[in-house]
Amino acid sequence: MMIGRPLADRTALITGASRGIGAATARALSAAGARVALVARGVDALRALERELGDGHLVVVADCTQTADVARLAAEVSTWAAGAPDILVNNAGIYPRARLHEQDPDEFVATLDVNVAAPFRVLHAFLPAMRTRKSGHVVSVGSVADRTIWPMNGAYSASKFGLRALHEVLFAESRGSGVQATLISPGPVDTDIWRSHDAELGKTLSPRERMLRPDDVARAVLYAVTQPTHMTVYELRLSPA
Repeated sequence: MMIGRPLADRTALITGASRGIGAATARALSAAGARVALVARGVDALRALERELGDGHLVVVADCTQTADVARLAAEVSTWAAGAPDILVNNAGIYPRARLHEQDPDEFVATLDVNVAAPFRVLHAFLPAMRTRKSGHVVSVGSVADRTIWPMNGAYSASKFGLRALHEVLFAESRGSGVQATLISPGPVDTDIWRSHDAELGKTLSPRERMLRPDDVARAVLYAVTQPTHMTVYELRLSPA
C-alpha cells in the first residue's frame, strides 16, 4: 500500500454519487486509492465524474428503490469488485418539506422508499457476502434530522430516524462478524437538495453560507473507513462552526 493512499486495493460503492456529498465522497475515496462504483440515476453526471477520477472506476445507472435495478447493480458491482465492495456508502436521499396535514401521502411514502428502503435494498444485496468474507464497512449518511425534530420535516425526519435505526441494528448484529457500520450525521450541507426551497433559505432554513460543504462530509467518511480494523467509528456528528 502506497503512503498517502490508505485505500489502495480497496473497492467502494457510493449511491447518489452524481453530485453533492456523493460526488465529493467519490473524489475523497478515489484520491485515497480506492476504486469506486458510482451509482445514481443520471448517466451524464456519472460519466463526467468517472472521466474526472480516471481509470478503474465503475458507473452503474440505477434507481435503488427498484428491485430489478438493485439486482442488476449487485451483479455488475460483484463482477467488477470480485465480490462485495469493501466499502458501501448509502448516501442518496431526498428532502421534501411540508406540514403533516398538508403532506402528500405518496410523497411521504416515496421519501421513506428513497431514504430508508433503498439503503436497505443495497445493504441486503451485499451484506451476506461481507459476512462470509468477514470484512466490509457500511457507511450510512444520515442527518441532524435523525435525532432532532423540526416542523415541516415529517417525512424527512421519519426517514432519517429510520436510517439511524437501520444503522443501529446493523451495528448490533455485526458484532464479531468483521463487518463495520458507521453513521455520519451532518447538519445542513450546501448541496442541490435546497434548490426547491430557495425562498426559505435564511428564513426558516439556514442560509447556504452557514452550511457545511460536501467535502466536510466526505472527509468524515474517509476518516471512518481508514481507521484500524480493531476500532469502529460508530457515529460522527458534524455541525457548522
